[in-house]
Amino acid sequence: MLLELVYALFLLWMVARLLRRPGAGEADYLVAGRRLTLPGFVASLVTTWYGGILGVGEYGWSYGISSWFVFGFPYYLYAVVFALVLARRARRAEVLSPCDVLERAWGRPAALIGAAVLFAMTAPAAYVLMLGVMVELATGWPLWVGVILGTALSVGYVFRGGLRAIVATDQVQFVLMFLAFVILVPACVARFGGADWLVANLPDTHLDADGGLGWQAVAVWYAIAAATLTEPAFYQRCYAARDERTARRGILVAIGFWIVFDALTTTAGLYARAVVPDLAEPVAAFPALAGEVLPGFWLGLFTVGLLATIMSTIDSYSFLAAVTLGRDLWRRRMRPAGTLLGEEDVANLRPVRWALLLTAALAIVLALWSRSVVELWKVLGSLGTPVLLLPLLLAHLGRRADRPAGRRQVAIGMVAAGLVSGVWLVLGRGQAFLGVEAIFPGLLVSATWILPLVARRRR
Repeated sequence: MLLELVYALFLLWMVARLLRRPGAGEADYLVAGRRLTLPGFVASLVTTWYGGILGVGEYGWSYGISSWFVFGFPYYLYAVVFALVLARRARRAEVLSPCDVLERAWGRPAALIGAAVLFAMTAPAAYVLMLGVMVELATGWPLWVGVILGTALSVGYVFRGGLRAIVATDQVQFVLMFLAFVILVPACVARFGGADWLVANLPDTHLDADGGLGWQAVAVWYAIAAATLTEPAFYQRCYAARDERTARRGILVAIGFWIVFDALTTTAGLYARAVVPDLAEPVAAFPALAGEVLPGFWLGLFTVGLLATIMSTIDSYSFLAAVTLGRDLWRRRMRPAGTLLGEEDVANLRPVRWALLLTAALAIVLALWSRSVVELWKVLGSLGTPVLLLPLLLAHLGRRADRPAGRRQVAIGMVAAGLVSGVWLVLGRGQAFLGVEAIFPGLLVSATWILPLVARRRR
């Protein structure tokens, strides 16, 4: 408990330090004044994308190396595409959020629809749930206590400091995140043995790429991973980067760190299944494994590393959701017709800060309602990706609709894609309906509706 207390005191110190800081304008609060350097860019992006660490453990314990083929490789592919195709364009756009790009290309209705979907996708319910589970395992407190206390600490420093505060804490959390698994995996190898021991003690399906689930169960995550091209954390860091080169290089360097970290977590997931095969709650696979192999001090350090990994994502996604709700949805809807949101003074941050509190409360409620981390990811990804992927990608590639009729049709296409995926999810009760996962019909509707509009515009 001592190390966990030290970590909590560090976060409280950050809150107290930022309360004394003078107010800042929107560009400073939302995108760190566009002065983010390469180390801060990489540390913040790497930690933000890994808050689902217990979900990775849950999947790895259940399905083995399939975890890498689901949560690793497809995301690297799309991240490379983002770095090579979109990163410089995003930095060059000089905007504060992806919804600004949607409005420039497709009009206000598309931007409002995009804001609503982005809010649903970034509200950090899955990560809040994981944080509550971690606090429950570490202290024995009820889940709801860990959820509320952890969320309050995660958003406390963001309320005042914005993206700068997130980047400052993420650089500490980056070190803790890697340290946790650099400790755990070698300890497992030393105690139990290497690859031969794992092969002898794992189910055969745990060494198959599909984990015994079939090709479509893996393929659906390659479609869901396309959400990387709409990932607001990527865009926000690119908007905040010091220059275009930092934006591109930052993502490519981050991919290298993700590959290393995935190798560690996939290996830990295999050891977890072999060491604790009768685990009642697979979401606790990593903490259970650490409890078996690490002594007191090292177990505490590993627990702090897991907490840091999760909280570094809660702060980022809570902030993104608050920006989406308070600025991109509320303020965009309330401003006069025909005007665009710009970089204005600190008074305009009030809706974002109120939205941050609302986002935290909503995340707590959703976390206590749903006990499956992976299921939350799948549902949100299946609904949001068809709505946002093509409009946002095409907008950053310079496509746009100048006529009101074309803009309306794009907005209608976004809604239609989301509705089709939603209905498909309901019909399948969250699973594949007629043998097809919900994301695929939504993407088909989006492509057949929106791409012809772009083709006509080009002609």
